Amino acid sequence: MKFDLKLYRGYANEQQVILFGHVFRSLAPDYFLTDKKGYRHAKGVYEMFTIKTLENATVKVSFLDETITTKTTKDGYFRICVPKKNISAGWHEFSAEAYYEDYHSKEQSEFLKPFPGKIGVISDIDDTFLISHTNNILKKVYVLLTKNVNKRKIFEDVAEHYQLLSEAGREGEVEKNTFFYVSSSEWNLYSFILNFTRLHKLPKSVFKLKKIKTGLGDFLFSGRGNHSHKFDKIKDILEFYPEMRFVLMGDDSQKDPFLYQRIVKYFPKNVAAIYIRQTGKKQKEKTLEALESVSSFHVATCYFRDSSEAIEHSKKIGLL
Repeated sequence: MKFDLKLYRGYANEQQVILFGHVFRSLAPDYFLTDKKGYRHAKGVYEMFTIKTLENATVKVSFLDETITTKTTKDGYFRICVPKKNISAGWHEFSAEAYYEDYHSKEQSEFLKPFPGKIGVISDIDDTFLISHTNNILKKVYVLLTKNVNKRKIFEDVAEHYQLLSEAGREGEVEKNTFFYVSSSEWNLYSFILNFTRLHKLPKSVFKLKKIKTGLGDFLFSGRGNHSHKFDKIKDILEFYPEMRFVLMGDDSQKDPFLYQRIVKYFPKNVAAIYIRQTGKKQKEKTLEALESVSSFHVATCYFRDSSEAIEHSKKIGLL
């Protein structure tokens, strides 16, 4: 049996640290989607979505002066919440070792304690910065099966906008505003998305994705279905950082405008602005209505087609 451990970027506040990952019965998903081409890429996608996880593997997580032992859940996932005070702001390394019978795997990752500042950013991924054709399931599947990370496309000027938001109100190269990428894409795609953000120089971020898929049937509905998990994840972030105000970035291809509308109702003082990308030829009436409904909360909104418009809006309202 092959055996592998995958760690994700964690995050911390003044009171605690959240760290998480998966243990697999095979090589982790990043093995299957690198720079393969043609048939080998399509085969890698298939293997990535039929990956097998491992329940009840022992995981020892080490960071700073702590070592915590836990076990994976049914889907091979583990998540620990550790009380921890007096952590300095910035990125910190952590490591973990996974054990199951005679198998052993070790990996390193990082977690972030945000620098105090004016804003943080929570962004969707598909059709917000990564062109994914979410409204056309056949085209979406075709692109996923035929285009490796080097061939996938990003919207023009979106990287510039995100970098400007990352650096807004900051001096020097170390301190940046905090970014979270929250998506209905599954953890199967983590390494692909991570490599895409690095390739296009998007801000370094913590990722919060959807429950991992382990069957071919699930692949056909990747990134679709109920989006309540996105609301829950965004809600968790705002509750974890009550002192921060967040810019919410999304698109009109699925449910982002309505999720963000609901978030504002729960956190009327914690949302600084909402940006929704127009993915079709025309703006959607229901999206316009959702954005109009949050105006009474004094939340700035921008429904844009090109990121250059969003950049100008951010300058106009004083984010940049």
